[in-house]
Amino acid sequence: MKREPMKAYWRKNIQYVLILLAVWFACSFGCGILFADELNQIRMGGFKLGFWFAQQGSIYVFVILIFIYVYLMNKLDKEFDVDEQDENAEAPDMKLDDDYKGQHKK
Repeated sequence: MKREPMKAYWRKNIQYVLILLAVWFACSFGCGILFADELNQIRMGGFKLGFWFAQQGSIYVFVILIFIYVYLMNKLDKEFDVDEQDENAEAPDMKLDDDYKGQHKK
């Protein structure tokens, strides 16, 4: 891959990471600490919502963000043609030279 497309690829990758981390921060710190009093007026599963975000919600959001990141990176990889090969595609024909074959015989 050429240098300029590689820079664009990594710039977009870092942009995704920063956005997703900002969402996670807003959810875990914002909802669990800063807005806890307001959110505690709402109940979820018998627990106050501020407490729920501090204890469980931020973990769920983090796991969801992982799946979003995987989706975004697969899409980005295809856009920049650095994605993994299709499983059904034929692998390139690999021929070993005689020296290599001789060294690794059992």
